[in-house]
Amino acid sequence: MGRRQPTFKPYHQHQLMLLPPSLEELIPKEHACRVVNEVINRISLEPLNAAYHTSGCSSYHPQMLLKVLVYGYVSNIYSSRKLEAACKESIYFMFLSSMSYPDHNTINRFRGVRLKNALRAVFEQVVELLAQEGFLSIEEVYTDGTKIEANANKYTFVWKKAIATNKEKMKKQLAHIWEYAQSVAVSEDNLPDPPDLTTINKEKVQQTVDKLNQVLGKKDNVDKKMKAKLGYVTKHYPSNITRYEQQEAILGDRNSYSKTDPDATFMRLKEDHMKNGQLKPAYNVQISTSNQFIVNYSIHSNTTDTNTLAEHLQQHENSFGTAPKCLTADAGYGSEENYTLMEGKNITAYVKYGLFDKRQNRAYNKKHPFSADKLFYNAKADHYICPMGQKMRYIGNSKRKTVTGFEQIARLYKAINCQGCPLNGVCHKSKSERVIQVNVNLERQKKQADELLKSEEGIEKRKKRCFDVEPVFGNIKNNHGFRRFMLRGKQKVETEWGLLAIAQNIRKRAA
Repeated sequence: MGRRQPTFKPYHQHQLMLLPPSLEELIPKEHACRVVNEVINRISLEPLNAAYHTSGCSSYHPQMLLKVLVYGYVSNIYSSRKLEAACKESIYFMFLSSMSYPDHNTINRFRGVRLKNALRAVFEQVVELLAQEGFLSIEEVYTDGTKIEANANKYTFVWKKAIATNKEKMKKQLAHIWEYAQSVAVSEDNLPDPPDLTTINKEKVQQTVDKLNQVLGKKDNVDKKMKAKLGYVTKHYPSNITRYEQQEAILGDRNSYSKTDPDATFMRLKEDHMKNGQLKPAYNVQISTSNQFIVNYSIHSNTTDTNTLAEHLQQHENSFGTAPKCLTADAGYGSEENYTLMEGKNITAYVKYGLFDKRQNRAYNKKHPFSADKLFYNAKADHYICPMGQKMRYIGNSKRKTVTGFEQIARLYKAINCQGCPLNGVCHKSKSERVIQVNVNLERQKKQADELLKSEEGIEKRKKRCFDVEPVFGNIKNNHGFRRFMLRGKQKVETEWGLLAIAQNIRKRAA
């Protein structure tokens, strides 16, 4: 008796169906692509329609392309070629595209050109929609930043210091040749006094080179080495100084930029796969979140978070008409300029200052028993008392401006008789009398921040910040593998991050 045959379910690959199933039936009810479909159907795409010409041949519908792009970012598909393939292979993309098959050029043009001026408005509508549904608050936010690598070659750098060094070399070489020209010149050469090369520009360099050629070019007894130097200077210096001026215009206040993406600045990234601390072209991405939904985002070329808050808050006002009522952030934002900014906008700031965490540590306080904040201050007589009981009298003010132009004023107080003091070397490290700087306005702001941060609500917000804003970056980078922008230029990078922000919010909404 032969072996009994197993039973299989029917398999007829070429069987025709009288009523074939629709894509709607094949997609689970709670699937993320349905959420993308629902959210984008509910928002106005009028700002996006303005990016299209009214004449010419018909285009793919922007609503369809936006759904495909957003769902691509939801499902970790960022490449335009992979999105093109997904529209032919994935039922979820087929459902959203209604069986349209846009090619990668169409998708890329839509992402890089059409969305350029419209995506921010789309993002704001999504945020307001989620706020109406009670998922997030626009008024109470948690702010943080991260650095994400730009789509630029890491060896195409331009450094401000290198330009300054090269310009100094040019000055010295021109001055050296001019000195030689003076030594061989005769009265009829009409060689004027040496040009002022304290600051140089292309006009000054060109005039100097022309005059040197006029004087030395007609002489037969010019030293060969000096003639070679003048030849090199004549050939290269005018074009070099023109290039340096163009590079300085691109740099602005920055110290570096990449030639392949001039908006990107070289920054030190935490996620360094080479493990060598190498600087890479990157953007500083700032976000404000509420319940792990992204409420606001901004892209910066600044390397520090401190100088990004003003622009970030301005973007929040532009988007929603008013600044947030409450903002929580870490010590990277705790500067006098930022505290003053938030006071002016009536924002309750749960923002740490630089030494907040250390001042809560007993070991740190024991290690620094004579720091300026621990000295007694006599408000009536306006003097401090040093650890040995001597008066530290007011001697004037110190003023300095930050990179952004904000002026900080500190009062200076000087001790007396530090040379013979038994605490000399322990109280302070200065070789002369101790001088302390007290920024009265900043100390007031720190005291106010202390009160807010140590209140019950402040403690709660400090705890929540760690699992509200920081996991959003972790989710985007680690869970969804986005560690490097695909587009170049700040405006296109902003569009790309906007798509990531919408995708994050929809993923959270679908969870």
